[in-house]
Formats: sequence, C-alpha cells, structure tokens
Amino acid sequence: MSEITIQTPDDWHLHFRDNDMLLETVPATARCFQRAIVMPNLVPPITTAEMAVKYQQRILAARPQGSSFEPLMTIYLTNSTSEADIEAAKSAGVVAAKLYPAGATTNSDAAVTNLAAMTPVFEKMEELGLLLLVHGEVTEQHIDIFDREKVFIEQNLSNIVTRHPNLKVVFEHITTADAADFVLESSDKVAATITPQHLMLNRNDLLVGGIRPHNYCLPVLKRQTHQQRLLDVVQSGSAKFFLGTDSAPHEKHRKESACGCAGCYSAWSAIELYTQVFDELNVLDKLEAFASHHGADFYGLPRNNGTITLVKEDWQVPAQIKLPGGDDIVPFYAGKTVHWKVKG
Repeated sequence: MSEITIQTPDDWHLHFRDNDMLLETVPATARCFQRAIVMPNLVPPITTAEMAVKYQQRILAARPQGSSFEPLMTIYLTNSTSEADIEAAKSAGVVAAKLYPAGATTNSDAAVTNLAAMTPVFEKMEELGLLLLVHGEVTEQHIDIFDREKVFIEQNLSNIVTRHPNLKVVFEHITTADAADFVLESSDKVAATITPQHLMLNRNDLLVGGIRPHNYCLPVLKRQTHQQRLLDVVQSGSAKFFLGTDSAPHEKHRKESACGCAGCYSAWSAIELYTQVFDELNVLDKLEAFASHHGADFYGLPRNNGTITLVKEDWQVPAQIKLPGGDDIVPFYAGKTVHWKVKG
C-alpha cells in the first residue's frame, strides 16, 4: 500500500507549554490532528476551571488562520483539589483531571502526595463523568526507575479502579508489559495511550553508544521485551489502546545539559511515525481505529468528520527548529528519514 486515507485523528495526550512556545507547538499539532488532550503541568499548574479556560484561549489564539483545531482541557490534581473544583471544571467544559504523583515528571512537584485522601474527588469525578488521566509511576527513591510503573499498578492503580468501578481511567503513555496486561485485564472503564517513542525505541536507544538526551522521556524507555508487548497490543487492534503522543517540547539547551529535561517533541512527525510502525507490523488496516476511533469512543465524544491522507514518501525530520523566542528545539527523530508523509 502506498497511500492511506483515515478519518482525521486526535492526539489524546500532549504538552503545548505556554506563551511564545504555543506559536510553534499548536500549529505543529493542528496540521494533522483535529483535537488534543492538553496536559496541565505548567508553572504554575492549571488547577482550576478558570485557569483552564484562560489557557484554552491562549491556545486558540495560536491556531493557524482558518484552523478548526480544538484543544480539550484538563486540570491538575493537587492535595488541595476539592469536589467543588471538579464541579466547576465540568461546568467549564474541562474533560479530565490529571493525576501526577508528586515529582514524577516535568513540573509535577505540586502534585498529589496522598492518594488515599483523593477518594472524595475521585467519587465526584465518577459521578460527573470527568475522566481520570494517570501518570502511572511511584516516586520513592529506593524503587528502581525501570520498575516504577509496575509498582504504581500494584500499590495504587489497582486500588483506584477497584474502589471506583465507574470512573473512566486513562493510563497514560504506558511503557511496560505489566501496564498493557493490566489494561487488558481491567474493565471497559480502563484504557491507555501509547506514544510513538515507546513503540519505536527501547532503553538501548537511550543508553548504548552514549546518552541520547533527545530520546529521554518519562516514563523512561524500557527493555526490548516491553517494547514488543506494546507492539503486540497495537497489532491486536484492541479498542483499549489509542494514540497519545506525549509530545513534550524543551529547548535544546535544556535537553543537552547536565540535568536534561524529560520529553520528546514528536508533533512534527507523530502521525507519520505511527503510520510507519503500523506499516512495519503489516496492520495498516488498524491504524484508523487506533488514531481516530478508540480515543473518541472512550471519551464519549463524536468521531471526526474529516479525513487525512498519508502517502508512502520519504522525507527527513528537521535537525532542529527555531522557536519564536530565538531558542532552538530538536524534534523527535531529528535528521532521520520517515517513510510516510501527510499529503498536502
């Protein structure tokens, strides 16, 4: 197959950042995605309905002229989040709340430290139909970074889904066989997003031949056996898994430093790379459901009306991109050849 047309896809997990960065990140996503779930871990984090609405307005202002791209907003859960905050968020059109264990990833220091105390908040979300999006890692220093997703499932996530059986939970950017199997074994209220980097790479791509800072993300890349399990569930066509890039931009100097930031900025090539993966797995017939159907269905939103067409054509991801503020950013897969391209 040298050309494929699919319903316009959505990105069910990404980071736009804020201010001048939006002039780069919003158009890069809007070029091929109709909607995107926008992460709230700014500084300060988006913790209220009012903050979410104002952030949405800044994103809409950065859309290309004529674009109908729609940002879907989330709020950031903290120890202080109340049931009233959840009610206000729902009334303002916020679709989900994000659970970051404190210190798990970029700008997560203000996040939840006591999951047990969140029970009333989860109950209100369950009642109102607000989804819970989970960064599923524990943060205790004595737990190996490669085991933190597995331990989070055992210590936390299994309890949440048991105690709140009607709460829709998205296990974000899963990286392990443990996570894939947990989602498959859970009820139809539990689903997961999978990133392009976790389908294409494993920890050898981070550490062999020198540290590769632009492949560093959180959750960190895992061993090849876990990568293969993610490929297996994608290949299966299960409706429990859908597209979420976790596209997360950082300036080049913040990635290439003594304490480099976590995140892969994949918006420039995401849908093309997913297509390449599905082509290599010989399941291009399952791409549309993964990219355009499963996420919308799980969120209870209508599928998009439009289409995009991808053609089998080689092109090269830019080595770096100049940001509006003058800094450079290195996109995911920088300088490498991608074998599929959005037509037009």
